[in-house]
Amino acid sequence: MKWIAALCGLLLTLAPAAAQKRIALSFDDAPRHAGAFLTPDARAKMLVRALRKAKVKQAVLFVTVGNLQQPGTGNGAANIARYVASGHVIANHSFAHQRLSGMTAEEYLADLDRAETWLKGRPGYRAWFRFPFLDEGGKDKAKRDAVRAGLERRGLANGYVTAEASDWNIEGLAIAAKKAGKTIDMKALRDLYVESHVEAAEYYDALAVKVLGRSPAHVMLLHETDIAALFVDDLVAALRAKGWEIVTADAAYADPVRLLRPDTPFAQGTLTEALAWEKGLPAPRWYERNDLKIANPLFRRRVLGEAE
Repeated sequence: MKWIAALCGLLLTLAPAAAQKRIALSFDDAPRHAGAFLTPDARAKMLVRALRKAKVKQAVLFVTVGNLQQPGTGNGAANIARYVASGHVIANHSFAHQRLSGMTAEEYLADLDRAETWLKGRPGYRAWFRFPFLDEGGKDKAKRDAVRAGLERRGLANGYVTAEASDWNIEGLAIAAKKAGKTIDMKALRDLYVESHVEAAEYYDALAVKVLGRSPAHVMLLHETDIAALFVDDLVAALRAKGWEIVTADAAYADPVRLLRPDTPFAQGTLTEALAWEKGLPAPRWYERNDLKIANPLFRRRVLGEAE
């Protein structure tokens, strides 16, 4: 509808000029299994302490509710409650963490409804849904639109992402290295994690400015991982050193960019990328270290000290 697009454009134009380089932190897949260094319970306690140390008032944990029933995820319900008691909020990341591309819209909506049954009404709950794998239907626009309509009927907003650096991959590489008995340079791991996410924030902000003519309030995709618990306070310090303000998830998801529904040939990835694609900006429209052909050798060289 043309009037909706016009309204969105007006709201974007009216966004406050002072809103520059703002970013909220979001963590997917809570509760996760053990990583390379910590038990799930120790990780949750450390992450809470690190966010408090970094003076992050409010992050959002996107909960994969089915993980609560799996062995090896610790005292998941208690850890979710611990996050909320510390001022953070929780939202829906599905029950079974499956790709929309591999399911019907009806199956997908039933799965997220199952997660809502556990989440809705709990302290800290927010009516946001984040697509697992950021998969909003791939090439199937009818499925994409059916799920968009289903979310709207349920009063759920898309818990979109505007910036990411594939922290899940860094975590996975650390786990694999630990299992293989390799020596992990923890300082190098920290530096890689922090550097990658600061660079990603800068990259996606520059891309957003090209598309929108302004810097929106961003949402950084992280996961409830050991490396987040160990290094998120360093990441926040580095972001602030680059001029970023850490805002609440509530503030980020109040940005007018939330109203946009980009129409692209393939629906998966960050909102920033989708908006750039819709506008006709050429690829790549993503931070380079999200390409594992670049990220994996970098990890091996810097963190494991392996030759190319």
